[in-house]
Amino acid sequence: MTNHSMIRKLRGAAVLVVAASLTGAVTSSSAQTVPVPKAAPKARDNPQVSTSDQQKAPLTTGTTQAPPNPIIPDPRRNQPASIFSSFDANQKAQAGRVSAYLSSLQQLSGNFVQVGPDGSKTKGDFYIQKPGKVRFEYDPPTPIAIVADGSSLAVRDRKLATQDIYPLSQTPLRFLLSDRIDLLKDTNVVSVTADDMFISVTIEEKQALIGTSRLMLMVGAKDGQLKQWTVTDPQGYDTTVAVYNLDPQKKVDPGLFKIDFTNYSLPPG
Repeated sequence: MTNHSMIRKLRGAAVLVVAASLTGAVTSSSAQTVPVPKAAPKARDNPQVSTSDQQKAPLTTGTTQAPPNPIIPDPRRNQPASIFSSFDANQKAQAGRVSAYLSSLQQLSGNFVQVGPDGSKTKGDFYIQKPGKVRFEYDPPTPIAIVADGSSLAVRDRKLATQDIYPLSQTPLRFLLSDRIDLLKDTNVVSVTADDMFISVTIEEKQALIGTSRLMLMVGAKDGQLKQWTVTDPQGYDTTVAVYNLDPQKKVDPGLFKIDFTNYSLPPG
């Protein structure tokens, strides 16, 4: 695969990944050990969710973590959703737990590992500041950066000197970068499942000109912290992102979220 074709794929995946993304803290006192990529865990009926867990504030990682290996979900999970989907009390509690955690975040920074539909891996850094602001920077040699300034989202390519602009209101970021989020009320949740390791919430997004895409959020069943997300595009291709070294307390430079609509190069550093 040539560098140009790889960058084109990354740009396409980047729009979906960032548009459907939000990250959470992975809590550990030492370097994280993450399982080798495998199929998404099978749901277990009615896992218990304690009130104390729901009220926990985001935790800050104490040391630098090793890049995790994203868990690749089983593509067979993407079955057509029923318009009559309903959830029991435990599923609602799990979705509420995820909503409370996301709502508690006001700023966040860390690292990510992305696995594309072809299995290729890329890494980078991200920064979030609510409401509506995010920046994803891919490590060299990938010349990609993605910036949302509260109203627009820009996908910038330094090598090709191009910049694609999208309305933030037309991406799932309008939910995930808001000050508060109630997943069951503010999004179209089509699945809530759980096992010993993860609680998974799947959101479906339908757009007339683009088609149907899905976002699957996976949080830790024990610590309630978001571990990764997977975006399924309208063609059925998955892009998975795992997050680590996250800090919800670090002050983020507001200048990182400014979009220059005339200069497409990335700032130094």
